[in-house]
Amino acid sequence: MLKCYDCFEKSKDIEAVGVCIVCGKGLCMEHIKEVEFPMKGGYPLPNLNLKKGLPRMMCRECIDSVFGEDMCV
Repeated sequence: MLKCYDCFEKSKDIEAVGVCIVCGKGLCMEHIKEVEFPMKGGYPLPNLNLKKGLPRMMCRECIDSVFGEDMCV
């Protein structure tokens, strides 16, 4: 099974529940964050008006890199 990368660095053996869409590392419930930000359709997804946005999971490090450290998630 995939293990949480952040927990592994702290010598913990915790299974991952998802992966960061930016860097791809496995993350547990403690370290994974759901982020809402606009995304336009296009190849390979067509331009659709979705009733509900798609979930996007990211790690804290990538959230800080993409949005800045001030974003509260």
